[in-house]
Amino acid sequence: MVNHKKGYIAGGCFWGMEDLFRTRPGIIDTEVGYQGGQNDHPTYKHHPGHAEGIELTYDPTQTSFREILDYFFRIHNPTTVDRQGNDMGSSYRSAIFIQNEEEKSIAEEVIEIVNNSGRWDGKIVTTLEPFSTFWPAEENHQDYLVKNSGGYTCHFERFDTFLDKIT
Repeated sequence: MVNHKKGYIAGGCFWGMEDLFRTRPGIIDTEVGYQGGQNDHPTYKHHPGHAEGIELTYDPTQTSFREILDYFFRIHNPTTVDRQGNDMGSSYRSAIFIQNEEEKSIAEEVIEIVNNSGRWDGKIVTTLEPFSTFWPAEENHQDYLVKNSGGYTCHFERFDTFLDKIT
């Protein structure tokens, strides 16, 4: 039996992030929600300080946390503080919610690679935040762009991989 892992990231509106990650190799499940804020049981209308994020369940025999972060930095702009496209505010910040020292080390390594690549005009402002409770969003936000094919997203693949070889 495979031991699936979970990763937690935020990079702007959770609809677009989820839509792109759902079809990635090794991603078993996605769920959108709120993380890193001030209240318990946040909602779309009341989530002070929470980022709109996604919980990724993945098979580590098919993908790695490093590969997940590589893709993460390719589908959103990690150089804008509290903003993605037309969405502004701390809900739309770029963040990685770190569960352990290994994830922190990998995140720092990938951020350095992305910064050194020169592909983005500015430096990465993605925050590394300690893992906190992930609060699933309301059902109407889950798989939103599947249910609403004309829905808004500012996420798309901007670059090929930042990582020449995944180790």
